[in-house]
Amino acid sequence: MLDHVTIGVSDFERSKAFYDRALSALGIVRLYGDGEQFAGYGIRPKAFFWIGMRGAVQTGAHIAFTAADHATVDRFYADAIKAGAKDNGAPGLRPNYHAHYYGTFVLDSDGHNIEAVCHLPQG
Repeated sequence: MLDHVTIGVSDFERSKAFYDRALSALGIVRLYGDGEQFAGYGIRPKAFFWIGMRGAVQTGAHIAFTAADHATVDRFYADAIKAGAKDNGAPGLRPNYHAHYYGTFVLDSDGHNIEAVCHLPQG
């Protein structure tokens, strides 16, 4: 079981602005941080997703957040794109994963693949 994950970012302020907006549709907010180097996001009282300044950022991380329903996946995608993400897979069913897998993928400014997914059938 995972407790938390941290990814490196190259521009702390830009990344905070992006994740503040993109994660809000999922009910995930910035809870606290460690000065000007780290920020923790989660659902009160626990931060489980962290961003941190790194000298050399490694891209290619894939982080998937659970969404309550298909509309929330859609909102996440729209908010992430408005916040500067690049499309990496528009919202839709991914039946190759399973029949009800509804997800979307965006790339943040450092190339991390950020996903929102709902495993429930359309309601």
